[in-house]
Formats: sequence, C-alpha cells, structure tokens
Amino acid sequence: MGTYRDRLQIIADILLVASRRPRKTQIMYQANLSHRLLCRYMKELTDADLIAPEDGDFYVLTGKGKTFLDLHETYLKSQRRLRARLDCLEKERAQLENMSCLENDFDDYLRRNSRRGDRQ
Repeated sequence: MGTYRDRLQIIADILLVASRRPRKTQIMYQANLSHRLLCRYMKELTDADLIAPEDGDFYVLTGKGKTFLDLHETYLKSQRRLRARLDCLEKERAQLENMSCLENDFDDYLRRNSRRGDRQ
C-alpha cells in the first residue's frame, strides 16, 4: 500500500496539472482527488492566487503558483538529500551498536573463562 500525500504534495500535484490549462474534472482525475477534496483545494488555491480560472471552464497556473512549484521542487530535493544522509547515519549507528555488542560479548567471554581458570 502506498503512502498518503501531505497537504503540500496535494497542492503541488494540483498546480502541476494546472500548468497544462485543464478543466476542473481533469484536475480531479490527474491529481487523484475526490470531488469534495478538489472543491476545497480549488477554492484555497484560487483564493491564494496560485491558480486562476480562465474562459470559464479552464484553470491556469499563476506566477505565484509557478514560484510555489519551483520552491516545492527545491524542498523535495533537500528532503531527499537529508533522508539519504539520515539513512547513512542510521547505518553508522547500527555498526557502532554491533561493535559494542561484540565487545560486550567478548568481555563476557573473558570473564567466564577467567572464572574457570580460577576454579582449576
């Protein structure tokens, strides 16, 4: 099962479709939204001047909408870089954890064997 989109991703999806001068139903299908969500987001994005109606049935991306898409793409790239770095750090931490466990096991081994030597 896929992951859910957050609000910013839904907005970016709508704006990406709007960059092709679609009708409202095209936005709904291409951005994969229910009619209820589409109506809510369309009002928000129109009020925020990210999209604008044109010739009655069509929608266009405004300059502010284009800027939003550019900034969103930059944000996604930064997020991917940070996640990749975090993955590397988690692997390094796991290595350290494994090393410390091995050392503890070795210390336990030495303690057990030194007790056996004391008994002999």
